[in-house]
Amino acid sequence: TTLFRSVAIALSGGVDSVFLVYMAKKYAKSVKAYFVKSVFQPEFEKKDAEKICRQLGVDLKILNVDVLSNKLVTDNPVNRCYYCKQGVFGTILEAAKNDGMTVILDGTNASDDADDRPGMKALQEMKVLSPLRMCGYVKSEIRKQSKEVGLFVYNKPSYACLATRIPTGTEIDEEKIKQVETAETFLFDLGFSDFRVRWMDNKAKIQMPESQLQALMEKREVVLEELSKIFDEVLLDLRTR
Repeated sequence: TTLFRSVAIALSGGVDSVFLVYMAKKYAKSVKAYFVKSVFQPEFEKKDAEKICRQLGVDLKILNVDVLSNKLVTDNPVNRCYYCKQGVFGTILEAAKNDGMTVILDGTNASDDADDRPGMKALQEMKVLSPLRMCGYVKSEIRKQSKEVGLFVYNKPSYACLATRIPTGTEIDEEKIKQVETAETFLFDLGFSDFRVRWMDNKAKIQMPESQLQALMEKREVVLEELSKIFDEVLLDLRTR
């Protein structure tokens, strides 16, 4: 950010991009954040992005993207993330250019495995810069420094987009995504964290940290009752997160 005085930042609401916004606000002359709202992003991510920008005094623009309009995304191939990132960051690039911003940053860190992330290929092709990765920041250090400077997301669990809950090769549609989001929101509201609800042939497969399994069993009946309203079956994956 010291090399580029004006920067546009793709803000997801997660700990990495929030820390990047904080650092950019500290060192850059001009910072603008962009949050892309799609069916793949749960509402709490948008709220966190709005909250941090209010706290830091950073201008935030919400962009709406219809990710389900791209068949290359909805067909859900192995490299689905590549096509999705093209659409998402293409929208950010266009909006930033209209705002007079030519340098686009994202929160990819040094812990992220480039070989296993087709979406990162799309970012490289679009010349999106990842300062945290370039400077060697790993996740643990980002969390540590975020806590030290008082960023409320410092201990927020990593959260992959809702499309990752649908098995590769299974068509993605709004109904499946809404099923998953409704189930995960319910579990969040019960106090659970860092879990996933996977969609499997209209069955819900819950992946939960071992430390929370006892609490889940204590609330088994209410969880089963609620999730059975939207899924044919509710399953627990014993290969815990």
